[in-house]
Amino acid sequence: MAPVNRATTWWAALSLAMKAALAGLLLFALAHPHWDRFAAKAMGIRAMTYPLAAVLVPVIWLIVRRLRGSARYPWDVDALVVAPFVIDVAGNAANLYDTLTWFDDFCHFANWALVSAAFGTALRRGPVLPRWMAAFACAGFGAIAAILWELAEYATFIMNTNEVIGIYRDTIGDEVLGLSGATFAGVLVAALRPAQSSPEPDAADGGQALGSNSQK
Repeated sequence: MAPVNRATTWWAALSLAMKAALAGLLLFALAHPHWDRFAAKAMGIRAMTYPLAAVLVPVIWLIVRRLRGSARYPWDVDALVVAPFVIDVAGNAANLYDTLTWFDDFCHFANWALVSAAFGTALRRGPVLPRWMAAFACAGFGAIAAILWELAEYATFIMNTNEVIGIYRDTIGDEVLGLSGATFAGVLVAALRPAQSSPEPDAADGGQALGSNSQK
């Protein structure tokens, strides 16, 4: 029997637990739509879109498995993708957004760091890249995702309010925090990623070269 990989088991348990927590928190929010902590927070839209995060990695994994054959399930990537959505809904359920002035800023930094770390972790499973390239890839991915998120928030919330100046400043601040979190994750991934090494000579090529020399 093959030895059990404790890290894989831990990530799998964490991923499944967070998916269960996400489902429970969304159901809780839908059951109490008139609570102040959930009011005007587009919880209905969250309930329709956030579950997509729970199935994103499984769908991509199935596609990759069909194209490339066998592939280990990336439980760590799965957990990192779902975590920001759990944090967001849990923050609303615990009323942290309205009671802690720093919680929203914390989420914009930490959640984009988690999303970028998920991208970087998936990147580590591919061809080895130079450290600087891995760092920039994570930061760029996180920055683009943060901008798209702010555009979605604009379409959902800001178009129906008159607080243009305050929200503009908040949006700029959120994008800076998102970029900072993505950059932090990129640097972390680059620090953990092995440096690119030169490819070793192929054994078959070496044999052919040796054989051709012996025939001369």
